[in-house]
Amino acid sequence: MSELDKLRNIGIIAHIDAGKTTVTERILYYTGKTYKMGEVHNGTAVMDYLEEEQKRGITITSAATKCPWKDFEVNLIDTPGHIDFTAEVERSLRVLDSAVAVFDGSEGVQAQSETVWRQGQKYGLPFLCFINKMDKTGADFQMSVDSIRDKLLANPVPLQVPIGAEDSFTGIIDIVNMLAVYYQTERLGVRFEENDIPDNLMPMAEKQRHVMIESIAEYDEELMDCYVHDKPINVQMIQRAVRKGTLANKLHPVFVGSALKYIGVQRLLDGVIAYLPSPLERPVIIGHKPDDKSKEIAVKCDPKGSLVALAFKITSDTHGDLSFIRIYQGTLKVGTRVLNTNRNKRENITRLFEMHANERKIVDFAEAGDIVAVIGLKHTLTGDTVCDPKKPVRLPSITFPQTVINMSIEPKTSAEKVKLAEALGELRREDPTFEYRIDNETGQTIISGMGELHLEILENKLVKEKNIHVRVGRPRVAYKEAITEPTEAEGKFIHQTGGHGQYGHVVFRIEPLFAQDGHWESEIEFENRVGYDIVPREYVHAVERGAKQALGCGVLSGYPVVGIRVALIGGSYHSVDSSDLAFEQAAAIAIERALRKAESVLLEPVMRLQVIVPETAFGAVQGSLLGKRGLITDCRLHGKMRIIDAKVPLAEMFGYSSEIRGLTAGRGTFTMEPLTYEKVPDVIAKQVVL
Repeated sequence: MSELDKLRNIGIIAHIDAGKTTVTERILYYTGKTYKMGEVHNGTAVMDYLEEEQKRGITITSAATKCPWKDFEVNLIDTPGHIDFTAEVERSLRVLDSAVAVFDGSEGVQAQSETVWRQGQKYGLPFLCFINKMDKTGADFQMSVDSIRDKLLANPVPLQVPIGAEDSFTGIIDIVNMLAVYYQTERLGVRFEENDIPDNLMPMAEKQRHVMIESIAEYDEELMDCYVHDKPINVQMIQRAVRKGTLANKLHPVFVGSALKYIGVQRLLDGVIAYLPSPLERPVIIGHKPDDKSKEIAVKCDPKGSLVALAFKITSDTHGDLSFIRIYQGTLKVGTRVLNTNRNKRENITRLFEMHANERKIVDFAEAGDIVAVIGLKHTLTGDTVCDPKKPVRLPSITFPQTVINMSIEPKTSAEKVKLAEALGELRREDPTFEYRIDNETGQTIISGMGELHLEILENKLVKEKNIHVRVGRPRVAYKEAITEPTEAEGKFIHQTGGHGQYGHVVFRIEPLFAQDGHWESEIEFENRVGYDIVPREYVHAVERGAKQALGCGVLSGYPVVGIRVALIGGSYHSVDSSDLAFEQAAAIAIERALRKAESVLLEPVMRLQVIVPETAFGAVQGSLLGKRGLITDCRLHGKMRIIDAKVPLAEMFGYSSEIRGLTAGRGTFTMEPLTYEKVPDVIAKQVVL
């Protein structure tokens, strides 16, 4: 095992088609992890190992690997760019220490760039920025840097500038070392020359160096002193200041290149080593006692401490589930018995692997700071904590967005019904943004996901991997219900049979639960406001369970209820006849009555949309969006293209890819991601409910 201060856990994140996987493939080649360079457009990328990924040329699942670079070890995860697979990005960033954000040099910050940046900021990750595709038509380095500053509210500090752009992009100027670097593309960029900066570029390089030093001076006293008194500034001072600012999340070093043309990737790797944190330099994680959130426990990156690890990804395997885990404290050995504090189950670690995409290397142990895969965890799901049974602790779990789209699914033959149920269970364990349920009225199985592509990929998985032939219905919007006014209701379940009967009695107050932005919250809160002499302690969990089950199908049209607080404010029990079942039923009755009394409204998913169209088609596209109940939030020119930001109800967006092609003669593109849930206009709500 490498020393902890020589370990880096990084993720490659970006908007779709910014070049993440190509950057990753170059890193694998230059670090000696692969002997042949894979290409996304040829379907030979090592990290895109699934058949669907190779066929479509996109990343669907995050892939992990470990590679060496100059006496350091880098755990690297390549993540998807498509919003339908946002769970892969979310769970990867949760366990990483830092990230490299890749930007298209001709586009700058795009819609999905903002999303993945926000996800990383949520976990306080330091970022490096890599402006890729500088050889592409329309590439503009300064525009890209400005967009990082303006759209991400970040503090980009270029440590390099490109020599030329588009067809004339030939190399980079390293303004830390004041060198011009030219890569030999015929040698796949393995060889490069470091020369003096050409005379015609020296004024620009000196100006950029001055701006860089001005930006970083406040992070190092010695550098600040030299800057103020015009003393010579050496490379070590600059690197020290940049590192301090990056680790404090106050600045974001910017690198430049073209992964496709083999330019700039080695310098980016040097930046990962020089400026991004080791596991030791990340803040201490605060966990808590499994049965008491108020009792906090500090989890330090120490191989000699008691074991604490987080499962962040589960994939089905012929020998059982393959669980990817990040070890935060202690050492994990093969044959170890661990405790899952989320499920209160004991588990055995039977095998331990270091992963390289879909290839595995068996190891005997792994230490704090490492990311590995294990076999043997039968009850563990994404976001669960596994730890030393003698010192139980629970880490903060991983939160995922709500599903926005539904589809009915059924096997083509009745013989495959059981196989389908098992396969859906496996998919649910693997993918936290996939859900399925049985519709009580129709008996149909309904699957839910993040978008049409997400459900299409899952359908293909059932057919090709699980060998189950299915019929699917048309995609439908995943509506929700909410209430606007607080109300109270009583529920009684009394059943006498002459012998031992059933008795449960509860009184609920339900209230709408709003987020800071004024929209309904996505979760349900339950609160017990009565003493245990009214409803005994042993029945409170049954009351909560019954209430939440009843909220799973509202009163308007059977859609789940969200953004609600349920308070138990009264009730009674019978010393002989009361039971969990009776209180569950009483809670369900009270919830149904309360929802009927409250002003229930229908909510629909609203999407954040970014459309890029030729200026000539702007009017037609704008008119189309307004006709879809869309609200345009921003509109700007980028070269000869118009970029439109809007929010539009998902119900209006089915088939939009065909429509945008027709309106723009095939030149328009769009990206879409879930934004929030909003109230459906009354006229449309009546049609939905009918």
